[in-house]
Amino acid sequence: MAVAEGKIFEFVGPEAIRADFLETFEFDSPNQYIETKTNEFGAVCPFSGLPDFGELIIEYYPEGGKCIELKSLKYYVISYRNVGLFQEGVTKRIYEDMKAVLETSRIKVTTIYQPRGGFYTTCVEGQL
Repeated sequence: MAVAEGKIFEFVGPEAIRADFLETFEFDSPNQYIETKTNEFGAVCPFSGLPDFGELIIEYYPEGGKCIELKSLKYYVISYRNVGLFQEGVTKRIYEDMKAVLETSRIKVTTIYQPRGGFYTTCVEGQL
């Protein structure tokens, strides 16, 4: 919760992130590069309570024999909407959840946030 000029902005903690929404399907092509992205990503700054909007890019090789099912990814991403978590923490959490469900070490998650106060922020976790 954050307070500004007597107004209260309420948000939830990282425990509300729904990694259990993530589903995969079998895919036998461990050297195929896959990129999934959306510009409809949002979370909440835990300091100010204001929303952070940006682009989310997930790149991976399905070396674990799995691909992410896109509808489940959308529900997972939506679960961040009211979560108070710093931008860097969001990127790390998505990376950890995706790496675990896809069972791959060749994964990279990038978040590119809309400017706030004149600052542009890009966070990258992992490598291909």
